[in-house]
Amino acid sequence: MTVSSESPKLQRTVRWELCRHRKKVWSLSSFVILLSLLGFSLCWLNPSIRLPLRPGLDFTGGTQILLERDCGEVCSTVDTRISREVLINLKLPDEKGNPAPNLLGAKVQLLDGGKSVSLKLPFLSASQSQLIIEGMNQVLGPLKNGAQSIDTIGPTLGSKLLRSSLLSLLVAFSAIAFYISFRYDRRYALLAIVALAHDVIIVCGLFAWLGLFISLEVDSLFAVALLTIAGYSVNDTVVVFDRIREFNRKDSSISFYDQIDQAVSATLTRTLYTSGTTLLPLIALIIFGGSTLYWFAIALAIGVVVGSWSSIALAPSLLSLSERTIQKG
Repeated sequence: MTVSSESPKLQRTVRWELCRHRKKVWSLSSFVILLSLLGFSLCWLNPSIRLPLRPGLDFTGGTQILLERDCGEVCSTVDTRISREVLINLKLPDEKGNPAPNLLGAKVQLLDGGKSVSLKLPFLSASQSQLIIEGMNQVLGPLKNGAQSIDTIGPTLGSKLLRSSLLSLLVAFSAIAFYISFRYDRRYALLAIVALAHDVIIVCGLFAWLGLFISLEVDSLFAVALLTIAGYSVNDTVVVFDRIREFNRKDSSISFYDQIDQAVSATLTRTLYTSGTTLLPLIALIIFGGSTLYWFAIALAIGVVVGSWSSIALAPSLLSLSERTIQKG
């Protein structure tokens, strides 16, 4: 690897010439971003979604019924298509003058190897939910007595949760930009937001494709994952930027490119170790956390990997576009 001869100390520390390979970094990130945007577009054009991501019950409102099957260690195979047909054909009574809900959009999902079954339905009353449980007992039973859970979210509350999630992301982005502008430099703030947006778009893009292929829905836990990813990503990015400023204070005669390479190389091992130790508990959650935390942990794990990439590669390489030396202080 060729190293600048401007500083003997630099020759001993630089291990990765990021600026030399910055076009490769931009090409890779741009390709993944384009794939994510394509996923958003296909979701938006899908008649059953009409949004960049497939929204879950938390955002659309409705009723989710979780049934536990009484089948011992090994449960018999259940055909979800047949179960859905039975569910759709159930006759529900009108409730207080309101017509019975249309069940054509109902979804049946097997969990925990078929030991549990999740039913996602339109908004139902308590009596209608009980009729659904009794009707599904014919194809899914026997069911455990008292092991059913019914979660209902009204459409108004669902839309409020969606607005609150989007608002929380906007506030987080704005607060991060304000702090970095105040503490460091406006260029730093802009690039930190670009890196943060890069991470969020890629994670959301992955879930957009999953929504198309396996009908995966995003819920309020996904919004929490995005906020966590934002904080993690910015933390690593700020560390790299702070190291660039530190090297500039020590020896401003070093070229701007070499300052960036030196800062990235000095923080590379720390970033990789931090990401690795963060991934270990997330992998444990993916394997042992159960269905509730499974996709939440996957979103965080992907966010950690992408956030590390943007912190040590994308953001510093974009900073190299600036020709003027970083201001001291």
